[in-house]
Amino acid sequence: MTEKTLIELKNVKKHYEMGNVLVRALDGVNVKINSGDFVVIVGPSGSGKSTMMNMVGALDLPTKGHVCLEGENIDLYAESILAQIRGKKIGFVFQTFNLIPTLTARENIALPMMFQRVESEEKLQRVETILRNVKLSHRGNHLPKELSGGERQRVAIGRALANNPEIILADEPTGNLDSKTGLEIMSLFQELNKKGKTIILVTHDLSLIRYASKVLKMKDGKLEKKKNE
Repeated sequence: MTEKTLIELKNVKKHYEMGNVLVRALDGVNVKINSGDFVVIVGPSGSGKSTMMNMVGALDLPTKGHVCLEGENIDLYAESILAQIRGKKIGFVFQTFNLIPTLTARENIALPMMFQRVESEEKLQRVETILRNVKLSHRGNHLPKELSGGERQRVAIGRALANNPEIILADEPTGNLDSKTGLEIMSLFQELNKKGKTIILVTHDLSLIRYASKVLKMKDGKLEKKKNE
């Protein structure tokens, strides 16, 4: 079966000016991510991995080059269209969870559906299904402060799944968790990948490489080439 290219970066460069210094956060990155991949992006601080995540997630635009999603150059789109793409096609999971503290787990998961104007009955059904899938049905009415770190991250993953995106983009998702809870969260990502989700995970933790079908190593704004390349 032919692999479907979902995301492609074509000679992507991202440069910033800091005073008189030109920072080459990305310096000519070429990469293809296929549908169903489990991609782990690793590299030291300042290597460009977070900037790469922002490109893949349509959170930022390149200085030069193109970012393609399903063959379309999304870097040419207006911000309003990019916002729609982020809302429908990409689910985001962050190291610090980014939950709304005054909303319950159930309400946090439902929030992205409101922006997509999902009908009330369908929204309720989706939320309950997601709570079951992330094993939090019994904690749905709890506020974030009443949940453990692992439970909060499960809520965050549930929120990322709210609009059934094809892509889950996770930034240091185990960074604030103990090792046991981190393993549980990675097992959840594995389950989602087996169900067809494309997982793109950014981390400094090299132990997470073992979960990947594709590893991208960043250094000085470039992808490190494999020895046989």
